[in-house]
Order: sequence, then C-alpha cells, then structure tokens
Amino acid sequence: MKIKDFANITSDSRQVVPGSLFVAVKGYSSDGHDYIESAIEKGATGIICETLPQQSVVDRLGKENFMIVENSRRAVAEAADEFYGHPSRELKLVGITGTNGKTTTVTLLYNLFTRLGYKCGLLSTIANYVAGERSEAVNTTSDPITINRLMRQMVDMGCEYCFMEVSSIGVEQDRVWGLDYNVGIFSNLTHDHLDYHKTFAEYLRCKKLFFDQLSAEAIAVTNIDDRNGLVMTQNTRAKVVTYSCRKMADHTCKIMEETFEGMLLKVDGTEVWCPLIGQHNAYNALAIYSAAVALGAQKEEVLIGLSSIGQVCGRLELIKGPNDISVVIDYAHTPDAMENVLKTLREIAPERTLSCLFGCGGDRDKTKRPEMGEVAARLADRVIITSDNSRTEQTCDIITDIKAGIDKSKMKKVISLEDRREAIRMAIITAQPKETILLAGKGHEDYQILGKVKHHFDEHEVVKEIIEELQ
Repeated sequence: MKIKDFANITSDSRQVVPGSLFVAVKGYSSDGHDYIESAIEKGATGIICETLPQQSVVDRLGKENFMIVENSRRAVAEAADEFYGHPSRELKLVGITGTNGKTTTVTLLYNLFTRLGYKCGLLSTIANYVAGERSEAVNTTSDPITINRLMRQMVDMGCEYCFMEVSSIGVEQDRVWGLDYNVGIFSNLTHDHLDYHKTFAEYLRCKKLFFDQLSAEAIAVTNIDDRNGLVMTQNTRAKVVTYSCRKMADHTCKIMEETFEGMLLKVDGTEVWCPLIGQHNAYNALAIYSAAVALGAQKEEVLIGLSSIGQVCGRLELIKGPNDISVVIDYAHTPDAMENVLKTLREIAPERTLSCLFGCGGDRDKTKRPEMGEVAARLADRVIITSDNSRTEQTCDIITDIKAGIDKSKMKKVISLEDRREAIRMAIITAQPKETILLAGKGHEDYQILGKVKHHFDEHEVVKEIIEELQ
C-alpha cells in the first residue's frame, strides 16, 4: 500500500471520495471502525484499521487493501506525514505547550518573524495562517491530516517558519506524532482540562510527552519559575534552554515600569518597551525572545521587534468607555489565568474599582468552577457571574457551581445574570467613574454556544454598541 497513490487521506467517512485512503481512528466519542463499510461505499480504495470488519466487508475491497496497525491514531499521523511529503522537515517548526500563554506566544512569534522579513505559518486557537492567508481553527491543535496539509501549503508558498500551539489533548491523541520540531516551548502548568485528563498527574504526563518526543537536534525552551518547568525536560533528548523572571537562567527578564499602555522590561540586561501588560505577559515576552534567539535571530533585532509586536485578539484588549471606564476583554478561562489578569489590572491601577464578569463552559471541567469563583471574589470589588458557552448544561446550574467556591462574607458583592449581553450592559451602565471591568472567558471568540446552537456573539461588538448607546 503506497500512501501517495491515493486521491486523498481522511479519518472522516463523510470526506471520502473515490480513491481515498480511510483511516479508522478510535475517537473520544465515536469509533471510525464503525464507518469502514460507509467509507468503502463512498469509494475508499484503502483502509487502515486496528481490527478488520466482518468478512463480507473485507471481501468487497479485498484483504490486500487493508492495513492492520496497533495504533490507528499514530498511523493516521504517519500516513498524513507521508502523503503530504513530510512538510515539517522543510520548515523550522516551533511548538508551545502549557496551560496559559500559548496563543499569545505563537501569535507574537508569528508577528515578530513576519516583521523580520520571513514568510511564516501559524496554527493557533484563534486562526490558522499560511503566508498571511487566514483560515478558521476548530481546535487548539488540529487533527494530523489538517496539520500536515496546512504545513504542505506553507512549504509550497515559501514559508520558512511555522509556529503552533500544542495542547495536552493534542499530544495524548497523537495529533502531533511524527512532526519534526526545531523548538519546543513550555510556558506553565495550572488547572485545566481535568474533565478530559481526570487527574493533574495525567495532564502533566501529556504535556511532558511533547518534550519526551523531541529529537536530539531540537531545543527545549522551558520556564523554570514554574515548579514543573524542569520536570518537562527531564527525559528530553533536546538541548535545554531555560528562562526566568525570578532566578538565574539562560535568559532573564524583569518588569521595570508598567502602565495600561505597556511595560518597560529588562531582558538579559537590556531595557526594552513592550506594548503588553502583566507579569504573565513578561513571561510570554521572554519565551518569545528565548525561542527567537534559539532559532538564530539576532538579539537586537528581537528586542526591537518586541517593542512593536502589538496586541493579540482577546488578550487584555482595552476599550475605553464614558466616565473613564475601562473595559478589558480577555480569554482567561482558568483560575490561574483569571488571577493573573485581575492582579495585573489591580497593580496597574490600584485606585480604580475593579469588576470581574465571567462564566464557565458547560460540558467541560466542573472542578475549576468554584476555584474561579473564589479567585474573582477575592481579587475584584464586584463580581458578575453569567453565561459562557453553556452548551447542554443549564446556565443556572453552572452559576451555582461557581458560587460554591465563594465565601459567604463576600457574597454581597456578587451578582448573577444568565444573559451575558445583559450582564455586560448592566456592568457598564452601573459602573462607577474610573472603574475597570474585566470581561473574562470569551476573548477572541465571536460566538456563544447555548444548547447545541452556536450564536453570533462578539464581545467587542457588544461593548461598543452599549458604549455608543450611553454617549
């Protein structure tokens, strides 16, 4: 069975065309083996699977056109890599994993290297870019067929670099299996995705697996201020480069000054102005710098680039309102991320009233809900609990879960309103002069999932409409 002889490769029977190679993958909610017969009916001429279907199905195609493998997830990754001509080997591929900071880091690396004059590709939560052309992203880490297809497009369009987010689920499901990384970056590890991984130890194992799989020619860039920073690189064959904002490391950073417009950083002893805010963004900037230097960029060029890399959509985006109200939109959807953002806003403007509006996703990790309630009530002066993507759960039940983590003594500053649009309107209309309002959880998303329906909901649009009504 020669992979390149097929018309296309897919693990989705709905995408089969005559001459396709169909890979039956055992998924999280369905098993591709159940669709082998359907794939053959649609014209598949080759099947990769872990177990053969019933004999009558095998006879329709011929046993010689079936390939039996131990792990079809890895098989589809290897087949996609071969089908598209091993594109990751022709790129300088950078992957970042960690709980928070992935999107900011890869997006700004993409912006930085584009400004340095290189053609680049980006695979991120917000969107995928191939030499400046955008396509929508469905998952933080796409399936291996999509990844290899996009990377082949990058190579064919002359891209030299590709920057991509690597999720723990993507690693565990072998979506990045067989990719040839030049640099792997670790940002941090906090509470997230325990609905999938069940335990923090398993979550850590999946993150670490990314570094275990790096080649001896790769470079592992790790944040040693995180207690798991060196755990990640314990078994890696890659060269290890460390970064820190608190201790001795290969690359260091310190915040010298900070305002809503940005911060003055001292990176490896050189001062540079960066249009980002917050300690967590100091780490992101240092990760960008460390990775860029590891890729061979000149330090001076990187520092100049850091001073003009701009914001990332839905990451601490500021919208000014009447009476000196500041509305900040951020994707923070974990306890640690929300704590980082609230502390940043408090430190920059301690004299301002600070409100926090947020919800939690339905059909996802329930254990972080009370933790996020505790963080918001501890750090904000006013808390508005509302909907996020409630999916098939009742919003009122999610709000109850969040409130379970709030001390009774702090409940007097908590308001709950299920309709997110109306909650935002109420937050802005009732805000005190010079108040800062954090809208957490949606960030770049331009939709809201209620039940099984995806509705258009762009928080930027909502805020601007409300502000215009008040002026």
